[in-house]
Amino acid sequence: MTSKRLLALLLLLLLSSCSSQKVVPSNSAEKFFREGESFFESRLYDDAIASWEKVRDTYYSPELNMLAELKIAEAYYQAERYEEAAAAYTDFLRQHPNNKRAALVMYRLGQSYYQQMLSADRDQTSTENALTAFQQFLRRYPEDPNAEEVGYLVQRCLNRLAEHEVYVGRFYLRTKKYPAAIRRLERGLKKYPNYYYRDEAYLYLGQAYLKLGEKERAKEAFNKLFEQFPGSEHLIEAQKILAKEY
Repeated sequence: MTSKRLLALLLLLLLSSCSSQKVVPSNSAEKFFREGESFFESRLYDDAIASWEKVRDTYYSPELNMLAELKIAEAYYQAERYEEAAAAYTDFLRQHPNNKRAALVMYRLGQSYYQQMLSADRDQTSTENALTAFQQFLRRYPEDPNAEEVGYLVQRCLNRLAEHEVYVGRFYLRTKKYPAAIRRLERGLKKYPNYYYRDEAYLYLGQAYLKLGEKERAKEAFNKLFEQFPGSEHLIEAQKILAKEY
């Protein structure tokens, strides 16, 4: 076969391949969008996401694309795929910072991180991210209908972070790393003054100071426990420790 005939055959195959590709109708984005809403209402969140991704990828309309991005984030959230939801909400805020839905999106972003929070003995990155999102929300939208709930969630995040500090301080106390225990407990008490279980922190702090032979500082910690928490369950233990030492 001559080179000219080979070239002609290749062109023919290329044209045939191109002609077999379907032309996307101009209204396909709207159809996919409605399809996604139908799936979402039926709680078929993965199917809804797939439909809205098609909308986003058509670039048919900036407004429709923006709505599709928001819908995708919401579907991730409802499907309890919180890590993906947080990423989607973050992208939306980055691309549309002045959108009229920004308050709701930031609220959802905080919730997405909040749902990923771990127990006090584990990594607290999600707690810190939730706290940051919620605090930004309150600064920007103090009059929003969700502000009261967000204020409550902020306190929950702060308590979890404080609980983590006390957990680490107690771990250092048990492993006889007393200076490290004191640093974590002191930091927790200073950074989270409204922590609900401060009495427990004062108990561990007093014990850590005693182990280092700093009896006056230990007494100060125990006295704060007695004065601030007269009904604490840790009073008897603290009294026994003091009776033994003094």
